[in-house]
Amino acid sequence: MLKIQVFEHSFLPIEGNFGQRHFMALSKLNALHNDKYFCIRHNGIKFKQYVGVIQVNGLTIEILPKIDNHSGDEAVWQKALIEMLRVTKKLKVQKVDQASVNRQNIHLLDLYFKWFLNEVQSLIHQGLIKQYYKETGNVKALKGKLEFAGHISENLVHKERFYTTHQVYNKDHLVHQIISKALNIVEKCTKGNYLYSKCKTVQLDFPEVKNISVTEATFSKIPKTRKTAPYETALAISKFIILNFAPNISSGSENMLALLFDMNNLWEEYILARLKQSERKVTVRGQQSTTFWNSISIRPDIVLDHLKNKFIIDTKWKNISNDKTSTHDLRQMYVYNDYWNSDKAILLYTSNKTEPPLFKSFEDHSVQKYTINNGKTEEIKQHQCGLGKLSIFEKNGSELNKNIGNEIIDWFINPQ
Repeated sequence: MLKIQVFEHSFLPIEGNFGQRHFMALSKLNALHNDKYFCIRHNGIKFKQYVGVIQVNGLTIEILPKIDNHSGDEAVWQKALIEMLRVTKKLKVQKVDQASVNRQNIHLLDLYFKWFLNEVQSLIHQGLIKQYYKETGNVKALKGKLEFAGHISENLVHKERFYTTHQVYNKDHLVHQIISKALNIVEKCTKGNYLYSKCKTVQLDFPEVKNISVTEATFSKIPKTRKTAPYETALAISKFIILNFAPNISSGSENMLALLFDMNNLWEEYILARLKQSERKVTVRGQQSTTFWNSISIRPDIVLDHLKNKFIIDTKWKNISNDKTSTHDLRQMYVYNDYWNSDKAILLYTSNKTEPPLFKSFEDHSVQKYTINNGKTEEIKQHQCGLGKLSIFEKNGSELNKNIGNEIIDWFINPQ
């Protein structure tokens, strides 16, 4: 299996291992997703902010994140991406050190496949569940409900058979049919790979079930019961694999699997996860929204509660070369502070070097600048905003900094 490693926002020309057939397949994939993954050029692909892995016709393309002007190589950023996916619980993997990355030539896709196969093996060892479901067809003994129309058309000659609808209790049910579908995709994508034999072993241990068509709507039909609870992780990975598998997308012969993540969303979720790991006595909340105007909602990325104070964080996966941010972002932070009654807000950017924010108050042009409190006239304190730059790496430049949650919170509650 050939592999190409590129960085987000980079250009991949049609040359070498990346041929015209791969270009056509990626073009069709992009069209199916409203052109959100790439920009199509006349002689290649210009990547956007999506990172992850694409496998097509024997070629694996890993798209890695990278902060502008950072000197790290592909192995460093591959390791960083794997760790960010692990921390945000999008991937279950043991700590991957630099030596392992270089020695084993790890593919991101392989990590997902290995995680999935391990989950299915664990379910097999625990004992796969049986479920009741209705089946209509010919049987040799009368049971269930006799379907007269079907019985007459099917068994006019065969008097010994009965066409019935009856209940069956076995392992051929929706949950196992979905997992089997995902196993078939893994089998196709791991041929010639060290995981292929493991996949075949799991398939041999897995019961034979019907081959069904699986769409996003299929997953909403899965019953949520005490019996199906152990299947939650395996089904989540199955959904990820099946819905991102694009069979016959190019010339009717090439299968493609694309697991891609929006780096802006991943960065937000990573910061949220690190803040929740913090030792500081702060309540951390993400995805909190409120109505703004005419049923339109606004939502800051992260809200921190400390004692009686609230703080806002808006994450930006980009490296700005100066201290100037957009007017739109500043207006947004002003509204967040106002609606959440927050004292301080931070626009949090990635950078090669960590620089704590210098908080500055928004200019108050209102007539009312004072309030009466217990008979005393006090000046209204205007809320503030700061621009914070954060390096995700330790000082050695290759290990992710696990302490950034504490550092960010200290910017608010223990400013230097």
